[in-house]
Amino acid sequence: MPSGSGRRTAPAGGSDAVRQNRRVPVHLITEPDDDRIADYRALTDVELRTRWEPPHGLFIAEGELVLRRALRAGYPARSYLVDAKRVDQLADLDTGDTPIYAATPEVLHQATGFHVHRGVLASFRRRSLPAPAEVLAGARRVVVLEDVNNHTNLGAIFRAVAGLGVDAVLLSPTCADPLYRRSVRVSMGEVFAVPYARLDPWPGALAKVRAAGFTVLAMTPAPDAVPIQRLDPGQRGRSALLLGAEGAGLTRAAMDASDVRVVIPMRRGVDSLNVAAATAVACWELGRTDPL
Repeated sequence: MPSGSGRRTAPAGGSDAVRQNRRVPVHLITEPDDDRIADYRALTDVELRTRWEPPHGLFIAEGELVLRRALRAGYPARSYLVDAKRVDQLADLDTGDTPIYAATPEVLHQATGFHVHRGVLASFRRRSLPAPAEVLAGARRVVVLEDVNNHTNLGAIFRAVAGLGVDAVLLSPTCADPLYRRSVRVSMGEVFAVPYARLDPWPGALAKVRAAGFTVLAMTPAPDAVPIQRLDPGQRGRSALLLGAEGAGLTRAAMDASDVRVVIPMRRGVDSLNVAAATAVACWELGRTDPL
């Protein structure tokens, strides 16, 4: 990340060590352009973060709950950045050699570009994504997304998938990054609990999903679509629920690569639901008879 003036505070163990957290010094950051918090700079600039985070193998977690879920999922932390008044929230963590930086809300705002009202951020190292075949091998039901590039919708979809018993998510190459800060936050960290992979080439790689024994169910409001509650047991059993971007829906090529077109019946002239809401409803319906 561009480091601005490169100004730094005092070295570790010097005047910036404001307290001890299980023998790990917590370093006070007084300047927003301090090189040590470069991972957190301009977090609201989606284009900049997209160019910075995946190539550098990192992602940002916002909030204590999300941070702890990332740690439980085995993601290694690079650093922590917290509101100086909230340092005690991390006192029970085994942070090892991972640095903990603390700053005032004003400095956090200047560095990140937004008011960090949850008061806790962390930078984590990414892990290599599994191959689609690996994800499909252990799955009974999956969600496949085409061109879903809204981070809020993507996070909500991962939360629904985790809560409604779906085993994995497969993403077209044009889908947004599930580990972008907003997606992680909206998912409440459930993105860490759901295996996912990228399907490429698109939509040709949908043939791999079908070859793995899945029935590809394309969600569409088209007049010839089958109401989802009328699918037979064979179509429900090992299913891949295919959904497209908000508004545009699925492309013709993706629809042609599916096995069955399905619809959530609507009332009062409403055409369809938001893609995240539609995912939740469809996942619930497909798993309605699953043992609890």
